[in-house]
Amino acid sequence: MTETASRGQTLRQLGPTVYLPSAVYSIGQGAVAPVIVLTATGLGASPAAAAVVAGLLGLGQISGSLPAGVLISRAGERRTMLLAAGLAVPALVACMLAPNVLVLGAAVMLFGVCFSAWGLSRLSYLTEAVRPELRARAMSTLGGVGRIGTFGGPFLGAGAMHLAGLDGAYLVAITAVSLAALVLVISPPVPHDRAPVPGAERPGLFTIIRAHRHTLRTLGSGVLLVGALRSSRQIIVPLWGASLGLDPATIGLIYGVSGGIDMLLFYPAGKIMDRFGRRWAAVPAMTLLGLAHLLLPLAGNAWGLAAAALLMGFGNGFSAGLVMTLGADASPSVGRAEFLGAWRLCSDLGQGGGPLLIGAVTAVASLTAAALTMGGAGLLAAGLLYRWIKPRQLYG
Repeated sequence: MTETASRGQTLRQLGPTVYLPSAVYSIGQGAVAPVIVLTATGLGASPAAAAVVAGLLGLGQISGSLPAGVLISRAGERRTMLLAAGLAVPALVACMLAPNVLVLGAAVMLFGVCFSAWGLSRLSYLTEAVRPELRARAMSTLGGVGRIGTFGGPFLGAGAMHLAGLDGAYLVAITAVSLAALVLVISPPVPHDRAPVPGAERPGLFTIIRAHRHTLRTLGSGVLLVGALRSSRQIIVPLWGASLGLDPATIGLIYGVSGGIDMLLFYPAGKIMDRFGRRWAAVPAMTLLGLAHLLLPLAGNAWGLAAAALLMGFGNGFSAGLVMTLGADASPSVGRAEFLGAWRLCSDLGQGGGPLLIGAVTAVASLTAAALTMGGAGLLAAGLLYRWIKPRQLYG
């Protein structure tokens, strides 16, 4: 990773200002994600209510996308990230000390809003900080370090919980978010990471959305399905393992190996997109995810489930940075942050809707029907992305 980026920076030089704080922040999210349900049940919530509380993390991300885009446009990326971290710490403290489920739910949702603002700020910065021919590698690396942090967070949280109970996971997250903010503060400022000139004319959020409604309606539909497929694999693999009667340790091992494959592919995925075009990663990624879901009903034992999960890992790995790259490609120079907020909303809606679709189809029909439905969605996503991604084009 020695390619020279614009403004005289290389991807490696972006590490201290972009990748390191993002990885550390993601550790915090990864540490708390598995324990939200446990905290809710510990406060007396039923399993269904605890699942709703956990879902508020995604709802916070969805509701934070558009406001975050407006805030970035007016305050700049750096200030938005510091504000997000500054609100995330008390949100995590509230999760840890919540006296009831209502307070916990509100704190979880606030943390989701903060995570959305943080991630969108990094996307907005990288869109302008690197040359178009390096964009996919920059975005896939950002997605990769986030996945590494999210993968490692639960292990750090588990170690802390061994010493301090559930509070240990929240303490890990508080420490990670605080360290990420500290790294951001001590890192040298970047030229465009400043608030716009006061009094400058800015297009409104809905003006930007109307101006780019065709892109959001067409390519955004494909991105929505990408989000649904990504969230589906997190739900359907454990559910299928449970239906086979596998013990939790085996299911966790299968899911972990799949996640490991996923993490290893982020940079090759970006390089493929930069060298051959976005289609060459997007279409195979969604095809593999779709086929893996379609093959899932044939998995009658742990080995079959492991094969399907590994195929999902390959597919998801090849999509690393895809949504961010496509959003950066399509974003306008004027109103960029607002557009990216709307773009991220498309993906977040898919990520939130995927588990709901699986639950609805399973309730009405069966888990097999849910797997086949998501498999069809994967193939549809591949078709939409092939149709609407321009072949071998670099974007400025």
